[in-house]
Amino acid sequence: MTFLKTACAAVITTCVAVTAFAAPLKLTPADPQPSGLKEGLAVNYAFPRDVKTLNQANRALKKSQPGKPLSGLDYWDTNNGDATLTSDTAHNVVAEISGYVRFDNPGVYLIDFLTNDGLDVSVGGQQVGYFNGRQACKETNSVRVEVPQGGWYKLQAVYFQRAGTACLHMRMGKRAPDWMPNSAFGYK
Repeated sequence: MTFLKTACAAVITTCVAVTAFAAPLKLTPADPQPSGLKEGLAVNYAFPRDVKTLNQANRALKKSQPGKPLSGLDYWDTNNGDATLTSDTAHNVVAEISGYVRFDNPGVYLIDFLTNDGLDVSVGGQQVGYFNGRQACKETNSVRVEVPQGGWYKLQAVYFQRAGTACLHMRMGKRAPDWMPNSAFGYK
């Protein structure tokens, strides 16, 4: 039994070490770099009868309609019954979010998101946030990314909120994720 415990501990330690020292995901800047962007992000909404997974959210988006643009990705935890993001609905909301995020300088950054409920988000062609389920407003796993140059990077996301409260935040920083200002986001 001691051997089994030791072996399991070694495997877990190795997995954690490999993850911690894994090469960062290399983001691809938008090409050409967009100009004349409006501050915020574009959003399409769908309102299914129920949504518990990203598969259900993606199916619901086939009947989506444009919504009021998001000011960015800094939506604090709501009270139960408050509208989700810029929609006028509190529950069973699916959002397809698109636009760009600006990195001022090249380098390696940590990115995470706070989400309630599900989220699948890509920046610069790499998946940087993912949670397929329902939860209170909690962090996704932090992802290390390499930004080869300052500028705009394409952002695409699918988000859903089923019931109760809602939140959605993007955080980014060189040593630890920090809140991102709305001015870091743009859309056409």
